[in-house]
Amino acid sequence: MKSIKLLLLFVITSYSAMAQQLTLEDGITICHTSATEKFALFVQDDNFNMSHPDPLPYVHQSEVGKMITFKTADGKDGIGYVLMASKKTNNWIFVFQEWWGLNDHIKRESEKLFNDLGNVNVLAIDMYDGKLATTREDAGKYMGEFKQDRGNAIVKGAIDFAGKNAKIGTIGWCFGGGQSMQASLTAGKQAAACVIYYGMPETDVARLKNLNTDVLNIWPTQDQWINKDVTDKFEANMKAAGKKLTTKSYEADHAFANPSNPKFNPEFTADAYKNTLEFFKARLK
Repeated sequence: MKSIKLLLLFVITSYSAMAQQLTLEDGITICHTSATEKFALFVQDDNFNMSHPDPLPYVHQSEVGKMITFKTADGKDGIGYVLMASKKTNNWIFVFQEWWGLNDHIKRESEKLFNDLGNVNVLAIDMYDGKLATTREDAGKYMGEFKQDRGNAIVKGAIDFAGKNAKIGTIGWCFGGGQSMQASLTAGKQAAACVIYYGMPETDVARLKNLNTDVLNIWPTQDQWINKDVTDKFEANMKAAGKKLTTKSYEADHAFANPSNPKFNPEFTADAYKNTLEFFKARLK
């Protein structure tokens, strides 16, 4: 009997590993797996990890931005980097980190959005609760440990911080791209604009039907993970949900818009950013 149990355990473990490998390499998704869990599986792929060179050193200095804490929906504290407009406004942008965490590169991108959009408050939200990775090994560990329930609680706390009248746009890259979409779903009727840079989209059509905003999807066609199958399915699901999706594609690889990445493409990044600004300005008037 003990031998039979061990055999069954081996078969189940082997099937699970094979299913995850298929998900990573062939674009096949595992049933009943959330969008966040699907993206987290990528850390088991060495190619995915190696495609993210360690970020280049950078220290951000600002006369406007500051670190804050706020209460989250689960009774804990959340951490963010906020830039407040000089004149009171209900327009907000929530910024979501790459898998590295809320580092100075994300603070720089937040301040750039703040300056270029005008009449907006910007809050970069720390989804790792203070943990910050400088190596791909730590980044993979932190992303693998992330729990969407905690992420949702952090976002709800950020929404409370912004206020009940806030019109909220969201943006994120890589891990943060998926979190941008999840935050817009959490924001409900307060969601005003959602931008995803090569992030895992929501795949549940029933959930997408509750999305209150249009989505801009920045997609690099050479991305092996957020690939054509993922993008085509996203477009089909958004259509089925009756929601508007605009996809801007670039002949580039994953993380092409990250200035700290040696594969950074300044030309494509500038065009994607132009489209991002236009998208936000049209919806946060």
